[in-house]
Amino acid sequence: MTEAEPIVSEYTIKPLGADTWGAFAALAERHNGVWNGCWCTWFHPACAERGQSAEGNRALKERLVNEGRAHAALVFDGDVAVAWCEYGPPEELPSIYHRKEYDAGLDRLPDYRLTCFFVDKSYRSRGVAGVALRGALDLIAQAGGGVVEAYPQDTGGKKISASFLYNGTRSLFEQAGFDYDRQKGKNHCVMSKTVVP
Repeated sequence: MTEAEPIVSEYTIKPLGADTWGAFAALAERHNGVWNGCWCTWFHPACAERGQSAEGNRALKERLVNEGRAHAALVFDGDVAVAWCEYGPPEELPSIYHRKEYDAGLDRLPDYRLTCFFVDKSYRSRGVAGVALRGALDLIAQAGGGVVEAYPQDTGGKKISASFLYNGTRSLFEQAGFDYDRQKGKNHCVMSKTVVP
């Protein structure tokens, strides 16, 4: 009888697209459509379908993906998607929180925004959000790079429930080389980084 080899989990990154929609949908469905059935549609342009129902949000997201108007870095553990980091140009993701305050301090729009993270509850507190962030930055670099902006929560070192950290944390972005720009809202900030092609 031989000893079994230890199982080593290696995460891989794949872009959200028609070929990965099923894995993305399975992850969202395991969590009731994510954040009350949002299906990661909140930051997309407002439209009749968004926010009406979980089914409407799901259909909207699938349509945007199939049209090439929804981007995310999906983290896979084997064949199973376990996390994502949503990204896209400002026209694809215009609906950010504290917009009036954001616009007041704006010099120029970024080339890309990072708006939303989601990690399967079985994979939280294992560094998977960092994997998703690096994956998004790699995909942006492959697409030509540019100025990337994010709006993380500035926790001030306090422990916050992962369910409130849809934008990630300031420390996560600092570790990835982002610079602090300014405050946005009570607990969020604007951070940016230039990604080279």
